[in-house]
Amino acid sequence: MTKSLQSVAKIIIGKVGAARGLDGTLKIIPLTDFERRFDALEKISVGGKIFRVEEIKHIGGQLFIKFAGVDNRESARALTNKFLTVDRKDAAPLNDGEFYTFDIIGCEVFDGDKKLGTVTNVLKTGSNDIFEVDGNILIPALKAVVKSIDISAKKISVNSNAY
Repeated sequence: MTKSLQSVAKIIIGKVGAARGLDGTLKIIPLTDFERRFDALEKISVGGKIFRVEEIKHIGGQLFIKFAGVDNRESARALTNKFLTVDRKDAAPLNDGEFYTFDIIGCEVFDGDKKLGTVTNVLKTGSNDIFEVDGNILIPALKAVVKSIDISAKKISVNSNAY
C-alpha cells in the first residue's frame, strides 16, 4: 500500500492550551498518536508563525513548551487555542498498513463495484478505528472488513458482508 504526500501540506500535531506560570510556558494538547515527537522539536509553526522551541517539559502526564520570544503570560495568552503544525514531509514515519487519518478522510469506499460513499470522519474507539461514510455508514477498520486502502487513488475496498 502506498503512502502519499499529496494535498495536505501541513499536519496539525497539537493545540496550544493555557499559559503556565509567568515566563510564557504553554500547556500543549497533543493531537497526534506520536506524542514523543515533541521531544525532538527545534522549531514549529504555531498559528502559522514559526517559533524556536526553548524547552519541553512533561509534568504529570501533561506537555508544556516554552517558545523563544514568548517570555511572559500575556504573550503566551496570545497563542492560546492556536494549532501547532509541521510540514507534511516531516510527518512521523508509518509502518506498512498504517495510514494517517487525514489521508483516509476523503477516500471513496467501495464494496465490489458498488460505491458506498466517501469517508467523512475517522472515529477513534480504542480497539479499532471506525470509518464514517457520508455521515450515515459506519465501517470498522478491521482486516476482515477492509480489503484494501489505496491512498494515491483515494479508494478503500471493503467487504460489507463482514460487518
